[in-house]
Amino acid sequence: MKLTVIGGGGVRSMFLAKSIAQRARELDIDKLVFMDNDPEKLRVFGGMAEKVSKLLDPRLKFICTTDAADALMGADYIITTIRVGGDDMRVKDERIALGMGVLGQETTGAAGFSFAMRSIPALINYCEQARKYSSPNVKIFNFTNPAGLVSQALRDAGYDFTYGICDAPSGMLHAFADMLHVEPNRVKGEIYGLNHLSFFNQITLDGKNILPQLVESDAAYKQTDLRYFSKEQLCRKQFVPNEYLYYFFSSEKALSNILNAKETRGEQIARINKEMLAALRNKNVDKEFDECLKIFEHYYGMRENSYMASETGISRGTEWHFNPFAKDAGGYAGVALNYMEIIRSGRAGSMILCTENNGAIPALKDGDIIEATCDVTPEACTPHRFTDFDDDALELIRRVKHYERKAAKAILQKDRAMAVDALALHPLVNSYSLAVQLTDAFIAHNAEFCPDWH
Repeated sequence: MKLTVIGGGGVRSMFLAKSIAQRARELDIDKLVFMDNDPEKLRVFGGMAEKVSKLLDPRLKFICTTDAADALMGADYIITTIRVGGDDMRVKDERIALGMGVLGQETTGAAGFSFAMRSIPALINYCEQARKYSSPNVKIFNFTNPAGLVSQALRDAGYDFTYGICDAPSGMLHAFADMLHVEPNRVKGEIYGLNHLSFFNQITLDGKNILPQLVESDAAYKQTDLRYFSKEQLCRKQFVPNEYLYYFFSSEKALSNILNAKETRGEQIARINKEMLAALRNKNVDKEFDECLKIFEHYYGMRENSYMASETGISRGTEWHFNPFAKDAGGYAGVALNYMEIIRSGRAGSMILCTENNGAIPALKDGDIIEATCDVTPEACTPHRFTDFDDDALELIRRVKHYERKAAKAILQKDRAMAVDALALHPLVNSYSLAVQLTDAFIAHNAEFCPDWH
């Protein structure tokens, strides 16, 4: 079986390689291709991924290439994780929004629309090439942000072989398992909502619902991403929110913190990535891997410990290391691999995916892309049907989904007026006049990548 990663020169490529190589024999993956259109990043980060793959499974054929058609030829599964325009475009996305007093977070905030303007056309191009070159039954797992909006657009454009994936929900469950000192497979969750806007209404340990105990636990607010939320709120609501809901629940605090910080998250990531690449540029990745790994750990640890720190004022502050041989925690590659495992087994299994609603959340349309616990079989992916909703959570989901629906259509049709209407509906914009300014600024900003808006 052939698995292709589009965006294989990304900083997190080693994580992908580790996840895949550790399970390659089990899943009968014999060919792994990392493709990227940036040759230098592919040489460095793709090269480090190749080294990890060879350490874990020398039998696995690993290829790095800048040729998309070759990478997609005969692929059975594809993971897309791309950043069109690079880190510098992200920085400008966020600064445009912040300059208008609007939260610029690149997936949840208004800047996500600008990112999607570049991501969606590029991914459509890869989907078209996959139809031409890949296996007739190919499945594409998209991790490119904003994953919910991007997944909506791809499905609306007719690419029904695509699924959105995110490691935030599984990461939260892993964090609870670590806190409880139990194996991760013993902790499971029922989740409903949208990507980066989802709510666990049940978390179980060995089948017993422990969510009430988790939201009451002081340890959970220190050791997991519940640290970003009010204990009083979660105890009253009896849900566990995705960490990105911080931007909705504490929007004025997030905006103030970001405006007062020395750097935006985008600027922080751009600086760290440039420094890391510069430190690795003259290294022989294969022969000097241990030294390369130390450099990577230093800079990636900076990324990890600064995650949401500027926005929340809370730093994780933990020592970070990458051990290729340690048991893999999964990450977003793990989500895709779990799907492959279920399909290969021929038996039904449950997992969290972004897929079509089809009645799971009655307040939404059937074709709306949601993030939910799903039953997966070789024939279908069916989200669980939910009846136990928090009314306030459901209202926020409906509003943001309405934005995503219109935003996806606006980007597919390059329709300025529809983009204005979409952004005006976004809860973190909530202003027609601001939406006009944002839309015109984003169209001008992205003209090189997506011209001909009208």
